[in-house]
Amino acid sequence: MAERYEIRFSGAGGQGLITAGIILAEAASIIEGKQAVQSQSYGPEARGGASKSEVIISDAPIDYPKATVVDACLAMTQEAADKYAVGIKDGGVLLLDDDMVPNTPEGDYKVIRIPIMRTAKEEIGREIVANVVALGAMIALTDVVSREAGETAVLNKVPEAFKDLNKKAFNLGFEKVKKLMN
Repeated sequence: MAERYEIRFSGAGGQGLITAGIILAEAASIIEGKQAVQSQSYGPEARGGASKSEVIISDAPIDYPKATVVDACLAMTQEAADKYAVGIKDGGVLLLDDDMVPNTPEGDYKVIRIPIMRTAKEEIGREIVANVVALGAMIALTDVVSREAGETAVLNKVPEAFKDLNKKAFNLGFEKVKKLMN
């Protein structure tokens, strides 16, 4: 039986979660040579409404490109948590932005909370890299690709002027989750 791992990034439109999904898929496929597909959907209002990006990673060809049983889900807003935490498999993981999602959706999964937006804003000084903080956190949480592959994929995607900023964001997200898990 082939390993199939499904990850859902969700939050508000404009938070860069589709980009995070694309970067993860590239880390898996281009850098690690696995099979990966990425898909996305927006709420009716593209900016502000709940949006999601899903990545399926497998070591065998992926026959169905949509997430069915989600292994890990990120929710950056309460609306996204309420709408998209459904479908996380028993024993899966839900990563929440600690400040933005006060109410934890009920389910038989592990919940990890870190202040994603606040980390981007206060520790890096740029809220725009919150998606990269979240990506680092998800990779730390799931081990679905290596830390190195994730970082390389991030750096391949951003302009030269923003490489240091994004590297710092990725590693901060990664470290915060690893600390919580130990």
